[in-house]
Amino acid sequence: MMEEKEKKREESPKGKPYERRPAWLRKRVRANSRAQGVEGLLEELGLSTVCDGAHCPNRPECFAKGTATFMILGERCTRNCRFCAVAHGGAGPVRVEEPLAVAAAAARLKLRHVVVTSVTRDDLPDGGAGHFAATIRAIREAVPTAVVEVLTPDFQGDMAAVETVLAAGPDVFNHNVETVPRLYAAVRPQADYRRSLAVLTGAREIARRRGVRLYTKSGLMVGLGESLEEIAQVLADLRAAGCDIVTIGQYLAPSKDHYPVARFVEPTEFDALAAQAKALGFAAVAAGPFVRSSYQAEAVFPGKR
Repeated sequence: MMEEKEKKREESPKGKPYERRPAWLRKRVRANSRAQGVEGLLEELGLSTVCDGAHCPNRPECFAKGTATFMILGERCTRNCRFCAVAHGGAGPVRVEEPLAVAAAAARLKLRHVVVTSVTRDDLPDGGAGHFAATIRAIREAVPTAVVEVLTPDFQGDMAAVETVLAAGPDVFNHNVETVPRLYAAVRPQADYRRSLAVLTGAREIARRRGVRLYTKSGLMVGLGESLEEIAQVLADLRAAGCDIVTIGQYLAPSKDHYPVARFVEPTEFDALAAQAKALGFAAVAAGPFVRSSYQAEAVFPGKR
């Protein structure tokens, strides 16, 4: 009986085996009526979340707290990063009513901090930037006091697309570097480390030119085989790019077919990474085994509206 329980605990919802995880990476949160309400609302409005799409381990906790990270522009990504559980392949048409649906969900959930991300849409002329902008404006209309945070793809380095997003007035512009440059070819071959840094730098420059306060944010995973020296260089690069907020979390392989976990980073090591990042001057740092780019985003946000 104990062996059966252990086997079930190591299987994903799709039946594919996970790697055996240490005690600090086991989280149990009981579902409650609030979580069921979030699920029902998302289904009613036809909305997707990165919580589901990326098999986020924090999903039960966040849903139970009545929050979620909205994922726009469909459920299929035009890229195929080896760390990500989001489906890839031919993307479908953009739902023109999606921005209003996201805004309605944010209002009904009474969110004070709304996080919107997307799949990467390299098939669209603007990479989906206009859809991001429409979603930001809809949220501003429905929940004018909320902080709006967007987690965008790199738009293939198109700064006009970044400017389109920023013109809608988000409070936080997030773009993740995800890992160290050496691992890009194996982990995210369709992305480019320097391009991602340029997107963050460009966003900062656009905001400065427009005379608006914008917090830039990025995140990376650890446990893919990077060295401490490489992590230190990424943190330094992000600060040089003007990044205000950084998140650092443990990489967990969504299935045996994804990029394997090289090691599990202990909580004390995350504490050391957080101290290192703070010493570099980041305005806010979140580092820990379960930290994800949008996890507890409201608590990490250093500013106030």
